[in-house]
Amino acid sequence: MRVSVDAARCCSSGQCAALAPGVFDQREDDGVVVLLDAAPPEAAHDAVREATLACPAAAIQVEP
Repeated sequence: MRVSVDAARCCSSGQCAALAPGVFDQREDDGVVVLLDAAPPEAAHDAVREATLACPAAAIQVEP
């Protein structure tokens, strides 16, 4: 799995960081998404998919 984010689309909801904290975080100053792991381990794949679906701004892209 390859993960990418579009920080310009991010609305700072924090769903990604809450659902997959090892893969996503948020900048302290404005809450915009920070990608911590673009190639997360298989154990995190379900959480990443859930975070992708939960993102209200569709700022997360996942490729197999």
